[in-house]
Amino acid sequence: MFAEASLSIWGWGGLGVVLFLITFGPFAIFYLAFYILCFIGGGFVMLLLFGKINSEKHLERCEHSYLPSTQMAILKVLEEMKSESKPIKIDRRLTGSSIIDEPLQQVIQFALRDYIQYWYYTLSDDETFLLEIRQTVQNALVEFSTRSKEVDWQPYFTTRLVDDFATHLRVFRKAQEKLNEREDPKQRDAPDELLDSFFEAEVEMERKICRDVVCTSRKEEEGYLRDLCEVLLYLLLPHGDFHNKNMRYFLREVLARGVLLPLINQLSDPDYINQFIIWMIRDSSCNYEAFLNILKLTDKVAELEAVKDKVLEELQYLRSLDTGADDINFIKNQINSLLFVKKVCETRIQRLQSGKEVDALKLAANFGKLCVIPLEHILVHNIALQFFMDYMQPMGGQAILFFWLTVEGYRVTAQQQLEVLQSSQRDGKKQSSQTTKDLLRAAALGIYDQYLSEKASPRVQVDEASVTRLAQKLSKEDPTPEIFDEIQKKVYDMMLRDERFYPSFKQHPLYVRMLAELDMLKEPSFRGSDDGDGESFNGSPTGSINLSLDDLSSGSVDESAQLHAFISDTGVCNDHGKTYALYTITVIRKNSDGSEDVWKTYRRYSDFHDFHMRITQQFESLGPILKLPGKKTFNNMDREFLEKRKKDLNAYLQLLLNPEMVKACPVLIPYVYDFLENKAYSKGKGDFARKVPPLITKSDIDPEHCRVSAQLDDNVDDNIPLRVMLLLMDEVFDLKERNQWLRRNIKNLLQQLIKATYGDTINRKIVDHVDYMTSPEQVSDFVKRFRDSYWPNGILAETPPRRDKSLRMRTRVAAKTTLLGIMPDELKHIIGADTTRKGILRVFDMFQHQPLNRRLACVFLEGFLETLFPQYKFPELFIKLHSRSPRVLRYSQKLRSLHKR
Repeated sequence: MFAEASLSIWGWGGLGVVLFLITFGPFAIFYLAFYILCFIGGGFVMLLLFGKINSEKHLERCEHSYLPSTQMAILKVLEEMKSESKPIKIDRRLTGSSIIDEPLQQVIQFALRDYIQYWYYTLSDDETFLLEIRQTVQNALVEFSTRSKEVDWQPYFTTRLVDDFATHLRVFRKAQEKLNEREDPKQRDAPDELLDSFFEAEVEMERKICRDVVCTSRKEEEGYLRDLCEVLLYLLLPHGDFHNKNMRYFLREVLARGVLLPLINQLSDPDYINQFIIWMIRDSSCNYEAFLNILKLTDKVAELEAVKDKVLEELQYLRSLDTGADDINFIKNQINSLLFVKKVCETRIQRLQSGKEVDALKLAANFGKLCVIPLEHILVHNIALQFFMDYMQPMGGQAILFFWLTVEGYRVTAQQQLEVLQSSQRDGKKQSSQTTKDLLRAAALGIYDQYLSEKASPRVQVDEASVTRLAQKLSKEDPTPEIFDEIQKKVYDMMLRDERFYPSFKQHPLYVRMLAELDMLKEPSFRGSDDGDGESFNGSPTGSINLSLDDLSSGSVDESAQLHAFISDTGVCNDHGKTYALYTITVIRKNSDGSEDVWKTYRRYSDFHDFHMRITQQFESLGPILKLPGKKTFNNMDREFLEKRKKDLNAYLQLLLNPEMVKACPVLIPYVYDFLENKAYSKGKGDFARKVPPLITKSDIDPEHCRVSAQLDDNVDDNIPLRVMLLLMDEVFDLKERNQWLRRNIKNLLQQLIKATYGDTINRKIVDHVDYMTSPEQVSDFVKRFRDSYWPNGILAETPPRRDKSLRMRTRVAAKTTLLGIMPDELKHIIGADTTRKGILRVFDMFQHQPLNRRLACVFLEGFLETLFPQYKFPELFIKLHSRSPRVLRYSQKLRSLHKR
């Protein structure tokens, strides 16, 4: 039954399918499936719409049932939004000075118009944003003006600014010296090598700072300026404005990329600096001699080519002129001058391209006769005397030279002292003649003991009869200015006629270098006739040297000598009711020639303490090694205590003079010599110490690894502007290369030259000039010049096209010529013509490297901010910003490795 039923179902099913296919066709099955899917989809859509409508009705019922009505609040907000906003009132007062505020307001208006409004109006017509920006800028300017008025700008402009420039120059000079030590000339001339040497020298000086990344990478520089501007906005903006991120970021970008970066780009452009130099010295006339010197000294072929092209252009123009009889001679003279310049350029280009550079000193030494300078003029001329000293030292004649100079100084000083004594007696003033005579006798005996006595080392070799007569005069007669004349004349004749001295000096390369410094090396074609005696020379009165009595004991420091010292005695002194202990130090110096010098000097404990503080501050590594006995407030004059302190101070001296200590720290030797020298120890507080520098001053001791201002004595506050200017001149002209005795006299002569020009009020004049430059009238003038240069006639100036290379090269030559032409002849007479040229050209070369100029601009900006915000930790911030340099990390690792050793 089950089988029959199943068969009937399959039969009827198959019959139905066959009939379906016969009736509707073979594709009917697909239509059926499509109809079924449409039915199901339509039902799903209807269900979804029904559910959505019912859900919205339900939510609406819930909202009206449970939430309070907000219709009144919404209406109130809409009403306030539609109401007109209150106008922002702009206070036009910025600095409190109307003559400054007026041009400054114009600058703000022009800046907003040309840098913000032109794009803002494409987004919105609402003025509120622009007014808010202007109000924020004015608030920052008001805060800046208020802080500026609270700052004393004189120390910044007279000390910090000059120190930053001089230190930058010192680093550049050290970089040049490192390059010159390299044998490969290609490395010496490569700009990248100079930059590497410069920033390596900066790390050695600053230790924790190197600005190489900021100055050589545009991305890093922008990041540095952004960080700096954000700090400035924090200090200048109101609290609410600063915490408005949109406003803060907007102002930061405008200040960093719209103000500071373009300003640094322009100020660091060498071509702009050269144009500025010419503009600053535009009143000085062009010096033809300086121009030819620049052409003969330059090592840039591009400069010579540019000048030559301009000369050819001028020649073509002059030859095309139709001139009358009156102008023909003038035109011919101009053409001849231009042809001569063209010849100079071509000759110099040929030498540079061939690589056959001629040493002018060797050429002069091997060509015919040289100018003859008499010995009497050499001895009284500052520059000539330096080279003669350098020559006499290896020849064994330095002792007789110093004897002659010392006697000359004694004569001048003795005459002055006796004239003062006679003048006082004529005026009826009471002045002890015996005191003056005792002073002169002590000075004369000092000269005799140092140079002529049997214990003198080295001893001046003259006939014994003359020495005996002098000794008798010193013991029986009152000293006179002429007491040494007989022996001094014999010493002069010895230097003049002995073949080892003056005759051989005239054939020595040092004599040729001396002529170069005196600007007396002439071209061969301009030399005198062969039958003459050569050119004579008359020493300049500005080069004369006068020694005081306090200079008579000065001698040169022989750092190769062995020094021994010990405290031989202790005493108690009373000075105007003040009691103190005085220690007698016996000093023994064993010279390299086997001779010994012995002297005694006297020091207080406070002198030891001051000396210890100086050397431990200068050399930090000595702090843990050298231990000075401590102070004692009560019973410090007790005999037992003094003996114990004497023992401790002796141990301190022995450790200080230990050969291992000297070997480990050789730059400490000049400090020790200065402390143990037979003279009053100067802490820099007395007037005499300021007027007469010691044999070796603080500025003479290892100054290469510190800032220039570190050479100033911290205990002396007067004459700072003048002293900083003298330090700058010292750095520009590299006077440290001179021997110390002569270098001191050069500084004194420079100071006398400045005082002769400006009088004793030179410091007051410097300060007054700074006051004038920072006065409201001058600040207003600066703002007006800035406005007129950026917006001439109220219109933003177009960016000038980059000048072609030929024009930039001619500007370089013109700037160097202008700088060299303004140097006064008095300065050349004091420090030498060749030294003057080298110093000026070194300063010029420093400005021809844009990354180095960017570094100098950053240093000036950082110094300005440190002065403007002294209460904030800007120095620490700059260390953090610049310590990310790889050079700083390498230098720190190097120091750590050295300490581990």
